[in-house]
Amino acid sequence: MYSLLMPGLIPVISAQDADILPKETYSELSSDSAFAAIGMMPEILDENMGKLLQSWHVQYFSQTEKYCLDNDENVSFSDAVYQQRLERLPCIIPMDYNSVVRRCIDLYADRRRELVRYMMGMADLYFPVFEQILDVYDLPDELKYLAVVESALKPDALSRVGASGLWQFMLPTAKLYGLEVNSLIDERLDPAKATHAACRYFKEMYSVYGDWHLALAAYNCGPGNVNKAIRRSGGKTNFWEIFPYLPRETRSYVPLFIAAAYIMTYHCEHNLCPIQTSLSLASDTVMVHNLLHFQQAADVLNVDIELIRMLNPQYKRGIVPGNIMPSPLKLPVSATLAYIDRADTIGRHRLDELLAGYETVDLSGDTKDNPRRETVRHTVASGENLNTIASRYGVTARDIRRWNKLSSNRVASGRRLTVHIDNGGIAYARNEEKPTEKETSTAAAPAASRQIAQVAPRQQAPPPSGNAVAESGDRMISYTVRSGDSLYSISKKYPGVTISMIQTANSMKGSMIKPGQILKIPVG
Repeated sequence: MYSLLMPGLIPVISAQDADILPKETYSELSSDSAFAAIGMMPEILDENMGKLLQSWHVQYFSQTEKYCLDNDENVSFSDAVYQQRLERLPCIIPMDYNSVVRRCIDLYADRRRELVRYMMGMADLYFPVFEQILDVYDLPDELKYLAVVESALKPDALSRVGASGLWQFMLPTAKLYGLEVNSLIDERLDPAKATHAACRYFKEMYSVYGDWHLALAAYNCGPGNVNKAIRRSGGKTNFWEIFPYLPRETRSYVPLFIAAAYIMTYHCEHNLCPIQTSLSLASDTVMVHNLLHFQQAADVLNVDIELIRMLNPQYKRGIVPGNIMPSPLKLPVSATLAYIDRADTIGRHRLDELLAGYETVDLSGDTKDNPRRETVRHTVASGENLNTIASRYGVTARDIRRWNKLSSNRVASGRRLTVHIDNGGIAYARNEEKPTEKETSTAAAPAASRQIAQVAPRQQAPPPSGNAVAESGDRMISYTVRSGDSLYSISKKYPGVTISMIQTANSMKGSMIKPGQILKIPVG
């Protein structure tokens, strides 16, 4: 039929599970010995916790629950206790218990304790959204735990194969289930819309198999692979009986789902407490009817722009295309009435500065000459790979390989790639890197070099407002970002300097800056 999610999994086998696991040899991809305990692991469980806990939203995490005992020591129990606790869960989906499930529970409770604390903190934000939508589709409430396995409730999770968001949709399947993905919008990152899409898939797979474990397996590897496993098992339709015949990356899927339901319920028994968040859990949605930049709303409403980004992750460029069609904007509930009262003021605020160069294009038709189709040049930054680049522009890594005649997903930093995008109806700003007519047929120098060459020789510009300090010998000056600054406003302070030049000089992927940040300005 078709395949859905393929998050990278780490297959390792334990001799103690020989009664369930097939006689095959697996490679171990991590030095963490805990991985050997369960057989296979989603890559999200190999997440760098130090990096994860530096995410923007974690700054709002505070102390644990007042009456919860939290320490670094796990408490182990007998198999009978685990089995009885799973049986007591108010679930429709069977919570079976065996040695593989036990090892998955031990992994969460022992070796991934910090990740569990993080996930429980994020559950306060996302589980109410999941529960409400699951109820609309009359689906089991416990399906919310599947997002724990998929993404560890990391809202912008991106797997090594390009699956994205809380529910880890691959691009083709996302579009198949009605999610819009382009360079402007990625609804895989929208918690509500992605959950609606996941629910439609759950219902479809359950109608096919009539068994929740098989439906979950199909969510991971696609019904084609589940059907193949059923055939290879001689027609058996129990997950544990077809276990050896499933793809290696799917075998841990149901055990980890059961373990996630267990640890998120019985965390206190293992001396684990959620990291509570001081983020406003109360939010509401307003409809935007004009082209809007996040910064406009942040300035006028006095709301942290990063909070707006977190509440509206689907708008990848920080732009709401309300002029194309009424578009939702989620805000803290305390700011929604203020938005309605001051919508006109917000729409005019810094309009020429923040939205300069962004043009609405004709959405009619879908031909080769459709203005929604643009070609941009992307300079690969350190740490980027084709999947992260593809996610940014709403295309696939396979597309980028084909367009640039690449043989693998590895690409050297500094290389300039041609990317053909769907701009979502809002043309890329004039300051974005775009190929010239000559570049479309031949290789060209980086954009910053081309722009600098067009600037006539001149004396070094003086630091504006005494806020910049000259750096000797490299024809750059340092500029300290102030409140209210943008790359556009900073570029206007220096004749001949463009946003693209500042981005290149500072190895920036986008236009995000913050007060106190020091930027290099190429002044000649």
